[in-house]
Amino acid sequence: MAAQGALEAQKSFAHIPVATVDELPDYDAFILGVPTRFGNMVGQMRSFWDATGGLWAKGALIGKFGSVISSTATQHGGQESTILSTHTTLLHHGMVIVGLPYSFQGQMTIDEISGGSPYGASTITGGQGQRMPSKNELDAARFQGKHVGTIARKLKS
Repeated sequence: MAAQGALEAQKSFAHIPVATVDELPDYDAFILGVPTRFGNMVGQMRSFWDATGGLWAKGALIGKFGSVISSTATQHGGQESTILSTHTTLLHHGMVIVGLPYSFQGQMTIDEISGGSPYGASTITGGQGQRMPSKNELDAARFQGKHVGTIARKLKS
């Protein structure tokens, strides 16, 4: 973290609980926030999911709902490929993928540079984190979260 200049950012998230592999079967749905590294999930996320082999062997995540949001440093930095490559891992676990439907009209905007696609909400941060998510990008993430919750609630009833 120090080599990446991310120690201060890490400290700002210290109050947020960290999920463990063992607790994943307790949840009905997951919305994964996946930073991009070369168009794929970052190594830390890959290591986390690589540790879920025991859950895979038991089929512990089959039928759970999975959704992915992402961030990249640049407009063409791999948001979609990161989301899609993460879907592959979730599908191997037997999870049901939930994306960001076009009923979220913000995907149609051409008035501004904006992340987001049918695969999931995303944002462009800049190489040093100098850009915060736009209103449209935040709206997309909120829409996707509500959409995942609605589907999970309907299908679990």
